[in-house]
Amino acid sequence: MEDCIFCKIINKEINSKILYEDEEIIAFNDINPIAPIHILVLPKKHISKLTDLKKEDEAVIGKIMSVINKLAKENNIAETGFRVVANCGVDGGQAVGHIHFHLLGGRKLENKM
Repeated sequence: MEDCIFCKIINKEINSKILYEDEEIIAFNDINPIAPIHILVLPKKHISKLTDLKKEDEAVIGKIMSVINKLAKENNIAETGFRVVANCGVDGGQAVGHIHFHLLGGRKLENKM
């Protein structure tokens, strides 16, 4: 997608501090963090939102969860705890139309559900 900011980061058109990258997944720090550790993890394939996932996307979503686990350990939040958030659609708080997962940690997170 030409106007997708995450696709521009993936294509190196916009600089970002990349924390993990392979052929299918990229992870980088959120530019507006809400926790000391706030990392975005997403597939390189443009998928607009969770409800657009297809059967062939199942493997990459599973791999994303493994990458999140790796990043939690590398950032010393695996033992103390962390949160993974995926917003879907406008009412769900999704600000960028490219599926992504927020890895949040580094402090005690409130339960406001």
